[in-house]
Amino acid sequence: MDVSSRVLSELASREAALDAQVEAARVQAQQTVAAAEAQAASILRDAEAQVKAMQAEHEQALAGEVQQIREQAATSAQAQAQDTRARAEAKLGQAVDTIMRAVLP
Repeated sequence: MDVSSRVLSELASREAALDAQVEAARVQAQQTVAAAEAQAASILRDAEAQVKAMQAEHEQALAGEVQQIREQAATSAQAQAQDTRARAEAKLGQAVDTIMRAVLP
């Protein structure tokens, strides 16, 4: 019985040591997972900040392009209006000449 007691005691000791190793490994795994989750959250926050910055930059660039297009359209419209006025004045002059020739002998 003495030998069986020692074997049982040795087995119990080994089992306790293995249990401690398993528990240590579990704790280490939890810490690793927690660190990975924290790193992932940090990466996500950084990515979201980058997205917001890129959106703001894009919106600013778009606003600039819209303003430039509006200015070009206004310039073009003014030029077209001036051309139309010039043609209308020329036609008015021609009309006055035609009327004057028709009325005056």
